[in-house]
Amino acid sequence: MWCFHNGMYVKAEDLRISPFDHGYLYGLGVFETLRTYDGKPFLWHEHFTRMQEALSVYHIQLPYTEQELHDVIMELNVRNGGDDGYFRVNVSAGEAGIGLAKTTYDEPTVIIFRKPLELPPCGTEKNAVWLDTVRNSPEQHTRFKSHHYANNIVARFEIPSLASLEGFFLNDQGYVAEGITSNIFWVTDGIIYTPALSTGILPGITRAHVMTLAPVIEGTFTKEDMLRADECFITTSIQELIPIRAVGDKQFAGSDGSVYQALHARYIETIKES
Repeated sequence: MWCFHNGMYVKAEDLRISPFDHGYLYGLGVFETLRTYDGKPFLWHEHFTRMQEALSVYHIQLPYTEQELHDVIMELNVRNGGDDGYFRVNVSAGEAGIGLAKTTYDEPTVIIFRKPLELPPCGTEKNAVWLDTVRNSPEQHTRFKSHHYANNIVARFEIPSLASLEGFFLNDQGYVAEGITSNIFWVTDGIIYTPALSTGILPGITRAHVMTLAPVIEGTFTKEDMLRADECFITTSIQELIPIRAVGDKQFAGSDGSVYQALHARYIETIKES
């Protein structure tokens, strides 16, 4: 597998980072996961902007432009056989020794990983369960897609397989938050709802895009609010909109849901128009 590492294309088995990288020592780094369609990264500007906002808070100076990394993603598809791929754009603070004296990180470690897309057919349903693990609070006002990922990993230990099952977090106030790897939506009497960012969730790129396609009410909601819904679906940048058939004993419309079907059709149209 070809990857990009600090300006060079290298094979995955040849990747190396310093143990003094503050991404390793202190978890100081961010990442974006996305996919391509016909070779082009979808919603790339939105992913890049979210990443830059987090990097600026962490005082990490990205040495590449939005266009340069866009071109790298397209080149990695070419080098890996020309098919569309799953990408992780990873930026850690870089080598800075032991201690917190650094004030600006101007030589970060930038790695772009690519792996083949191995996806179930569009519309494949999942079930979900309520997690015992509570969604932790963000370390700053907005949750970053950062290396501080232990809360998600602990939650993942509760799930036998993410391929067919998602875990739903509640936050420390008992409100519905998000999935382990997804944002949550549901539909009650034709109205679409989703947890507000104030619940501590990641501001998902696909979540935001879906909210441009139809009216959505954001707020703080209990499990009981969500379990009154007719439909439920989750969103990710890789698998788009995924219908949920059941959460515990509660059954939803799944892939038969009319709102889910209409929204996913609109989502696909925006991909074609991009």
